[in-house]
Amino acid sequence: MRARRTRRTARLLAVTAVAALCALGLTAPASAADTPPPGADDWSCKTDSAHPNPVVLVNGTFKTSYENWLTLSPALAHAGYCVFSFEYGDLETAPIPDSAAELRDFVNAVLGATGAKKVDIVGHSQGGMMPRYYVKFLGGATKVDDVVGIVPSNHGTSNPLALAAGATVCPSCVDQTAGSDFLQKLNADPEAPVGPDYTVITTRHDEVVLPYTSAFLNGPDAYVTNVLLQDRCPLDTTEHDQAPKSPLVEQWVLNALGRKGPADPAFVPRCVSTG
Repeated sequence: MRARRTRRTARLLAVTAVAALCALGLTAPASAADTPPPGADDWSCKTDSAHPNPVVLVNGTFKTSYENWLTLSPALAHAGYCVFSFEYGDLETAPIPDSAAELRDFVNAVLGATGAKKVDIVGHSQGGMMPRYYVKFLGGATKVDDVVGIVPSNHGTSNPLALAAGATVCPSCVDQTAGSDFLQKLNADPEAPVGPDYTVITTRHDEVVLPYTSAFLNGPDAYVTNVLLQDRCPLDTTEHDQAPKSPLVEQWVLNALGRKGPADPAFVPRCVSTG
């Protein structure tokens, strides 16, 4: 009897996890694992004076690099950047400090291959928040020029499905729950340590990082810019999962990477349909 109850409990937890991931829009095609997105991971790529920093793309929870950056990676490569991506943390489910250590090692490899002094990091969701741990605690402040977070979970989410997933298969989901021990440590003053410039790009229609304002960072305007897409394009309907594929997001990313400092808060993008 006890064995049957244990099996029923295990099945229930598994079903809960799958339902949580589907509801969050976070499932990813396994066939794309270990396949870099177009334009990424040319280890012979050398930076130039116009694009001195290679760009490291950091995907979100349960995402492969290929799926996450299918649109933005080739756009950055076309713009002249050396672009790199990697898989980390058991499909991004590992404790976030462990994943940040993987990012540290990957950045070191990119710097060694390209000869660059610093990288720019563009991340989605967990991938927009996790690099801050690398910057703050693992020596990244001297190696990162820009951190651009696309709908990042900087202050976590109040979405109860994150905790449901965390209870089964996803320690990083627990870390990303609003008020977690991890986030209290990460966001202890200063939230945005001196070193990189920080750009946060979020949307009023984020259904995963709740409330959407939890993406924003506190810090001086000189090196922190918080962008709400609808402030410039009120009819934009970008949601969490598709944000890295948004042409509007792409414009803000290129603005942030192409200038000294974070994205220009006065930048006026061309409003384009996301439907």
